[in-house]
Amino acid sequence: MDKLPVFNRRSVIGAIVGLAACIALPSAPMRAQQPRQGAMTLEALAAKVKHLEDLQEITNVLIAYGRALDSRDFKLYSSLFARDGSWSGGMGTVSGGPQAVYDFMTSRIGGGGQRNADGGRSAPATYHIMSNFKIDVNGDAATASSRWTFVSAARGPGIQLAGRYEDTLVREDGVWKFKSRQAFNDVTAPAAAPAGGGGQSQGAPAAPPAGGR
Repeated sequence: MDKLPVFNRRSVIGAIVGLAACIALPSAPMRAQQPRQGAMTLEALAAKVKHLEDLQEITNVLIAYGRALDSRDFKLYSSLFARDGSWSGGMGTVSGGPQAVYDFMTSRIGGGGQRNADGGRSAPATYHIMSNFKIDVNGDAATASSRWTFVSAARGPGIQLAGRYEDTLVREDGVWKFKSRQAFNDVTAPAAAPAGGGGQSQGAPAAPPAGGR
């Protein structure tokens, strides 16, 4: 009486085996999925790191532009442009890449910077403050918007002009370059009041150079 019938015992054993199989089988696909999920995570991390590197490299280009412009180092300045790069602003428009940009800027602004008594370069009398970078990267192309502020002591230290840049960039031979840069003036400082006169002149400011830089 204390033993189960053979039929029932076989049924119980079969049920136990079947349940164990149901529990065990999903573990194999799960183990197979784990390496794939790990690989996807590494790929996503690598893409994120690359994106951050691109943002930093483009930021460096935007900053180098301002420094080269203020020091009148137009060799460095022009090297920031792609082979078919272009620039446009208040001084005009130029296209055709680094040499064309170099010739354009040196013909309008000059080059080489000022020299001090020891033969080294003196600090520039004018400089640009670059800010508000907004950069979007899409593969080997990118767009950027930023602000510029032009500071000069020509009429007493202060902001003379301010505006924005709208850029397209391209990765050329592994290096980010300007494909096009557009400089826009948004703010122009009022002209200084005439000597001995009351009020403020309504004429265009004479000291700052014309147009976006």
